Parts: sequence; C-alpha cells; structure tokens
Amino acid sequence: MPLHLAHSRQLFERARQVIPGGIYGHATPALVVPGASPCYAHQAEGARYWDVDGNEFIDLMCAYGPVVLGYRHPGVEAAAQRQAALGDCLNHPAAVMVELAERLVSLVDFAAWAVFGKNGSDMTTWCIQVAREHTRRKKILCVEGAYHGVDAWCTPGHGGLIEEDRAHVHRFRWNDEASFDAAVTRYADEVAAVVVTPYHHPLFAPSEMPAPGYLAHIQARCARHGIVFILDDIRAGFRLHMGGSHRYFGFEPDMSCFSKAMANGYPIAAAVGKPHLRRASERVFLTGSYWNSAVPMAAALETLATLEREGAIAGMERTGRALAAGLREQAGRHGLEVEVSGPPACPFLTFRDERNLYRNQHFAAECVRRGVFLHPHHNWFISAALTASDVERILDIAGAAFECVARVPRSGSAGPAPGVMGTLSQE
Repeated sequence: MPLHLAHSRQLFERARQVIPGGIYGHATPALVVPGASPCYAHQAEGARYWDVDGNEFIDLMCAYGPVVLGYRHPGVEAAAQRQAALGDCLNHPAAVMVELAERLVSLVDFAAWAVFGKNGSDMTTWCIQVAREHTRRKKILCVEGAYHGVDAWCTPGHGGLIEEDRAHVHRFRWNDEASFDAAVTRYADEVAAVVVTPYHHPLFAPSEMPAPGYLAHIQARCARHGIVFILDDIRAGFRLHMGGSHRYFGFEPDMSCFSKAMANGYPIAAAVGKPHLRRASERVFLTGSYWNSAVPMAAALETLATLEREGAIAGMERTGRALAAGLREQAGRHGLEVEVSGPPACPFLTFRDERNLYRNQHFAAECVRRGVFLHPHHNWFISAALTASDVERILDIAGAAFECVARVPRSGSAGPAPGVMGTLSQE
C-alpha cells in the first residue's frame, strides 16, 4: 500500500502559491521520488522522524547530515537551553564563542585559529577569499562534479550566473594526479587555492574514496607552489575523525571547513587554519547578523564533547559497516548486485551496471513506503542513535524492497519506477 501523504500534498499545493517551487534546494521533492515520499516533517526523536501525515520512519538522512547524535539529543538540548536562558543573538559575542574556538584549535592538529558562520557556503567562500588575499592570486582549482555550496563560484545551478562568476575557477578530475598536475602547470603562479572534499561524493553516482597518496600529492604540490590547500569537510567532518577527516585519510590541508555534524542540527559552520594565514584571515571581512549566535555554539561544544566521550565516531563506523554488509547480502538473495560506497558513516547504495536511475528510485520508494527514509541520489548518513535493532529492521525492509526491484524488468531508459512515482497533486 502507498503511504498516506494527503497532508503533505495539501501543504505542498499551498506552498506553491507563496514559495517559488513550493520547496526549493536540496529538500525539493523533485530530487527524491515525487509522490512516494513525504514533503514535510512534524517531529523527530533519536533515529526516527514522523511526517505531517503521521508516518514514522527510521532515518538514514539525518537532516542531510547535521544530526549526528540523534534528534533532540538530551545533552545537546540541555546545553542549548542553558545558553538560551542567558541569551542567543546579542550585541556582542558570548564567552562560549571563545570556548568553542579554543576547542576546535585543540581538536584539529594544524589549526591555530577558528572563525564561525552558519552554512557550508559561508566558510568555503570565505576561505577562497582568504587564499586570494594571502597569495594575491585569482584562480581556484577544484574537482569536477564536487559540491562546495551555493555561492556563484561553486553552485551546481545555472540561473542568475554570469561568465565572470567562474572565470577563475577551473576543474580537474578526482583521483587523477596527472589531471591535477596539468591544471597547476597550466595556470602556474596564478593559483590561489585548491579546494577538495576528503572523498568524492557526486550526486547521482557512487562515492569515491581517495586513491592511496592522492591527497598527499595535492598537499605536496600546493606547498611547492605556494597554493593554499583548503579542505571542504562540511559533509564528513566529525563523522569520520574527531580531529577532522584529513586525519582519517592521512594528509594535511592549510584550512578546513566544518558544519553539518558540528552541532547536532543547530545552525553553525566553522573554518580553521594554519598560523601563516592568520593575517590574511583578519583582512577578509566576515560577518552576519546571526553568525555570533550563542545557542548553536553551546550546542556545538556539547556535541563535540559527547562524540568524544561516548566514542560515537567509532560506533557509527561499526554501524555503517554492519548496514553495508547486510545490504549487499540482502541484494544478493534476490540476484542483485549493489555497491555500497563511501565511508561507513556516510554510505550510499547504487546498483551495479545500472544504465539509469530507475532501480535506485524504485528501491528508495519501496523502503520509504515501508518506513525507512533514505535518498535515491544523495549519500546517506549514520547517526549515533541508530541501534543494532534499527539496522535489523532496515535490512528486513531492504530485503522486501530488493524483492520488488528484482521482479521488475530493467528499463532501457531513465524514468520513474512503475507505481511509485506521481505528481504531488494526486491523491
């Protein structure tokens, strides 16, 4: 039976009248399986959330990454409430800002300073400005298909852009040292910064881990040419290693950007950097009306403390490995081959030898219908609240979903899975 989504659909129709696109950005229904997935959430607790129609889901998206300890974690909520009782958005930063900066500098081995914003884009964009200020160069190198935010230099969109927005942004191929070297050689002394993620997580495709020595090669070449090496650790930071994902993969950038898992859902982002970039960082204007808000900083301090105290990162890795192994086994029982790519804490399932996105859509829709929320085209996220019994339930549901996928002949062209896609206005 399909999910009961009447309230979601009604809200979406109302939203279309007053909000461009109804729901925009990464949460748009167009990126999941329209008509087979809820549009609006009502409440959440631990590793579960409920939509506005009362459907309950085990959550494998964690609000697209920010929820690392589980929704409404009592320790984080208590810390946030204590600070809220004192104040949040004030004339001056609160003392908690200094404490959080000290904490980040103590955690990240190369860091001598830290600054704060609200979103990943805030930090990646500010970091390239710091790199340009430090080097007095213009060009930025980044990986083809990588996502670094929504500002004009990096957005995956096209509307509202002009040629000058990306005139000095150039791409090279992931895990291809020759491609990177060629880009550095071509632009010689014009390159201010290289921006990479710790592993490659393109939309609509399997995640790719770094080849042995690849990121260390980039680090060495940047050092040789005076290029600032920036790590966009927004997605994976504090899910793979307490000291940053560069520690997980064995290299060292000059600056790192954090956000998603930093405060268990409270809005905050951070950048940290090496001592030689301090002067440039002081000269690049950084501000926002809410960027010094104290409540998210208090939540971040407690989130980081809990992750470390409870060994949550190692726990998420174990959970992710168990989930990946179980998914492969369940798929095999139905004659299907799947790839579960990415780090265990940020897994993504794709079907081998897939010619289109048909089976991913079908699998996701069947899982959502049975009470597991995941995404057909974006990597998933493990939270520390996901239990062994949750994983068992997910695998039971995945087995039923794989059975449905196996029964449907493969399509020769991309398109919706039969019986699961539909317009949001349909009942």
